[in-house]
Amino acid sequence: MSEDRFLGFAITPLTRRRLWNFRANRRGFFSLWLFLALFLASLFAETIANERPLAVSYDGGLYFPILTRYDETTFGGEFETEADYRDPYIAEQIAAKGWILWPLIEYGPRTINYGLTQPAPTAPSAENWLGTDDQGRDVAARAIYGFRISVLFGLALTLFSSLVGVAAGAVQGYFGGWTDLLFQRFIEIWSGLPVLFLLIILSSVVEPNFWWLLGIMLLFSWMALVGVVRAEFLRARNFDYVRAARALGVRNGTIMFRHVLPNAMVATLTFLPFILSGSITTLTSLDFLGFGLPPGSASLGELLAQGKANLQAPWLGISGFVVLAIMLTLLIFIGEAVRDAFDPRKTQP
Repeated sequence: MSEDRFLGFAITPLTRRRLWNFRANRRGFFSLWLFLALFLASLFAETIANERPLAVSYDGGLYFPILTRYDETTFGGEFETEADYRDPYIAEQIAAKGWILWPLIEYGPRTINYGLTQPAPTAPSAENWLGTDDQGRDVAARAIYGFRISVLFGLALTLFSSLVGVAAGAVQGYFGGWTDLLFQRFIEIWSGLPVLFLLIILSSVVEPNFWWLLGIMLLFSWMALVGVVRAEFLRARNFDYVRAARALGVRNGTIMFRHVLPNAMVATLTFLPFILSGSITTLTSLDFLGFGLPPGSASLGELLAQGKANLQAPWLGISGFVVLAIMLTLLIFIGEAVRDAFDPRKTQP
């Protein structure tokens, strides 16, 4: 494989220079790998923190409770309900004829530890590494699941808002005139709406969930990239190659998204990590105020709210703050590296 190809794709000198500039920012480069490692690990959170065992060997058979629900009768119990593997009786039955393989953390995000020796919230211990919250749930498990849902929400909101924002900015900048003027007036009015008040009102009517919050936030977050894309299209709409394409009868949609958009994407890509950080912060803020995900959901904002309500349990606020701070710091470092990669003033030696 030649040096001009990577994974079957050709690498232009410009792309090679950008990749070199990104890797030259060692802080951002290693932040990217660390963030990807944490995110990929959180995608398999069920194998890290779960109230169900990974595998159970009983009476010569091999079972996987993490994938399938089994009745108590399967393991010598008396009821045809789902087996509670933390029940001492079921645990003794399995231990007598086999073994149990537990995840690293034997609690899920909603699992309550009924074996606490003192009222919740309890301090960190060998059983609950980061302690428990005021309902007796494991903080470490909730932090892992909260990290995953925060990143997934941020990625989804960033993707959809970027698609809408790029399309709106492209239409404004390319056509200009009355189209641009009316769009700008609409954006000014729309951006002045009180988003938090609207969320509070809608929360009293509809029970919020992941997709409901995503749709509501998308209505107000798509404007982040409109200005950047609009400026690039306004600048490029009168370039010679654009006017030549028009003279040849090329359709406006083809000119916009095949010839002009690639130039606008340079500025757009540099903003994406920062938009992702803002999306995660928005979800955390709403959960902290009680207008985010449904009650009981694993959320970093809810963990911070518990820390505020239980000042005698500092591990709650500290755990939420550390997870959120590490996540946002990594994203900011990645954004700085992406900005350096697309900076035309930085050249490869």
